[in-house]
Amino acid sequence: MPTIAILGTMDTKGAEHRFVAERIRERGHRTLVIDVGILGEPGLPPDIARREVAQAAEADLAALVAAQDRGAAVAAMARGAPVVLARLAAAGQIHGVISLGGGGGTAIATAAMRALPLGFPKLMVSTLASGNTAPYVDVKDIVMFPSIVDVAGLNRLSRVLFARAAGAICGMVEVQPPAVADKPIVVASQFGNTTPCVDRAHRLLEEAGYEVLVFHATGTGGRTLESLVEAGLVAGVLDLTTTEWADELVGGVLSAGPRRLEAAALRGVPAVVSTGCLDMVNFGPPETVPDKFRGRRFYPHNPQVTLMRTTPAENRELGVLLARKLNLSTGPVTVLLPLRGGSLIGAPGQAFHDAEADGALYAALKAELRPDIPVVEMDCAINDPRFADASAEALLAHLRAHGGPAQPSA
Repeated sequence: MPTIAILGTMDTKGAEHRFVAERIRERGHRTLVIDVGILGEPGLPPDIARREVAQAAEADLAALVAAQDRGAAVAAMARGAPVVLARLAAAGQIHGVISLGGGGGTAIATAAMRALPLGFPKLMVSTLASGNTAPYVDVKDIVMFPSIVDVAGLNRLSRVLFARAAGAICGMVEVQPPAVADKPIVVASQFGNTTPCVDRAHRLLEEAGYEVLVFHATGTGGRTLESLVEAGLVAGVLDLTTTEWADELVGGVLSAGPRRLEAAALRGVPAVVSTGCLDMVNFGPPETVPDKFRGRRFYPHNPQVTLMRTTPAENRELGVLLARKLNLSTGPVTVLLPLRGGSLIGAPGQAFHDAEADGALYAALKAELRPDIPVVEMDCAINDPRFADASAEALLAHLRAHGGPAQPSA
């Protein structure tokens, strides 16, 4: 019988969590209540008391209670709850987790949920679920369930929503994912403007016996790709769409942060890297583009996304940045350069085609790159089938040298 952890501030949200626990038990599941409250007595008796959570954070519970400092209490519990929850999950004592909360409860519970592996059922009922959830979800598969009303008592609306949330976590725990073939994993980066290339390379790698996980290069996608490589789950990296570096450098909305491209390099994972969509920086609707970019070249990708063409100067900086990251490589890496454009709209005749800017990118990258890292220059655009084929074959050559599948799978 599965056990579902119910984690929350039982001093202020005890009745709400009790209601959810009752619905879960009605479905035949066990519950394990974890109290992360500080300010008052728990309204729902916990199985794991706040003292144990505080100890996991190396915090003094008595001092926290005496201080009555809500911010300090939230910070301490947000450190301890991940330790407690990860330990329970690793021991097989829990099979899912649910929490209900406002700002503080959401910060604590999602910090704990982020410590759990991908695929582990995690559901957060939150007053913040309809806003910017990126700080709470980050690169994990946390389901954010809008509470609509505040988590402040039971009423005709909250009872319906909390019951549905209890049913959702039960369903997540009850469903067993289908068994899949245990193939080595390749991760790939993709944008809409590099989809034809990555789709073709994806098929070739799958035919060669690999499972390919494709990540949308939206900041979160790049960070997720990096996290899987860091976790040692990945055999190879097809990083053809490094566009997130343009947003990191210029100030767009889809940056993956300053460590993008480091994981494969530092772990020695075989990689093929290209410059896909470094010809663009991402913003929201046109009115959200900062005034300092007035007069630049723009392209309306859709009503919610405005693309801005990178300049030759920015491309030179990007070439240096990419080279410095690739120079960290301790394993095999090959760089492929599409000389006729790095995106659908960067190809000849398209809105962002700029041979001078592309040339600045390639020249800077080659000048800064370690001489032992191979660079393959191809007289085609990135979405030309020849480029996709060359990218896949370059990665397969590295993988074969590292003991990967040598023949296409049946």
